Amino acid sequence: MDIDLDPNSSLPVDFGRACLVGRAWVPGSPPGPSVVLVDGHEAIDISHSYTTTSLLLEAANPAAAARAAKARGARLGRVADILANSSADRHDPDKPRFLAPCDLQALKACGVTFVSSLLERVIEEKTKGEPGQADHVRHTLIDAIGIDLSAVRPGSAEAAKVKDLLVARGLWSPYLEVGIGPYAEVFTKSQPMAAVGTGAEVGLHPESTWNNPEPEIVLAVNSRGETVGASLGNDVNLRDFEGRSALLLGKAKDNNGSCAIGPFIRLFDEHFTIEDVRRAEVGLSIHGDDQFTLKATSSMAKISRDPLDLVTHATGKTHQYPDGMMLFLGTMFAPTQDRDRPGAGFTHKRGDLVTISTPSLGALVNRVSTSDAITPWTFGTAALMQNLRARGLL
Repeated sequence: MDIDLDPNSSLPVDFGRACLVGRAWVPGSPPGPSVVLVDGHEAIDISHSYTTTSLLLEAANPAAAARAAKARGARLGRVADILANSSADRHDPDKPRFLAPCDLQALKACGVTFVSSLLERVIEEKTKGEPGQADHVRHTLIDAIGIDLSAVRPGSAEAAKVKDLLVARGLWSPYLEVGIGPYAEVFTKSQPMAAVGTGAEVGLHPESTWNNPEPEIVLAVNSRGETVGASLGNDVNLRDFEGRSALLLGKAKDNNGSCAIGPFIRLFDEHFTIEDVRRAEVGLSIHGDDQFTLKATSSMAKISRDPLDLVTHATGKTHQYPDGMMLFLGTMFAPTQDRDRPGAGFTHKRGDLVTISTPSLGALVNRVSTSDAITPWTFGTAALMQNLRARGLL
């Protein structure tokens, strides 16, 4: 299925007042990535002021800094044209294309922060990664728990009592520990520079037979632990690998193309704050070449831990990120709609088109392939430093 990046849906509904920053691959001698500011319908290259988005987010007021950098910037082209060239179907190497909006930041993710996804993780564990048993286990588990976990505040005295009850019923698991226990699950999703942007193909491990997208909001956090903006993300997941053992999390989560972020980072300002993140409604749509269609929406209001609380679990006196981090806040749901046969649930097929969207951040669009079939990741941190030097930006 072709990837069509329409600016009307890719950009926030109020893009005219939004402070959107990202990265674009710019042709030249040599070509390379530049930090860009979306200025209405135009993209402005501000790399002469800020060579990386990581550096930009270190400013005292990143939104004001990005807008001020426009004066030294250079017009790169129309956003609509660059979006069109960002599709994996029609890259013209002689024209700019958008990349993931982050660069040197660590790519971190929180797990089981929504009750619905928490239960799905427990189901994966109980089925040992076998999708055919998921529907039966799902109903059995919900009936057996008999408690509305969404009403339980993680780490509270009430949560400790619920833990004791579930242990007595033989229902405790590592996922419940991080879902309602005192410590959130925070793991390394992928390496810095490894995320793909809107229009790119995302990768599944070729041996996976049960997998799904994970639509999430991603916070942009600087080295001081300050949350300065947000983006959209797809924390591509392999349910079969993780279901076999929680110790296979790395295999389930970190593969070539398994981390998508974009289309831009919207910086906090007078028009967009953390309150907008807390109120966001995030949509997921999947369209397959087999005519399969799935559409769903969920609300950040259902998250069990506040987004800023999750930031404090990820960074602080015991753990620092000198280049900042992009923090996935956890998936709101795992698709369970039957695809091929009743009771089999959902799994991706190659060619699926996945769109993750919310009005304040736009839409992140990717097509599904396998990690061994998409373009290998070769442009890392060392390559970035060498490229910036060759272009006179260092």
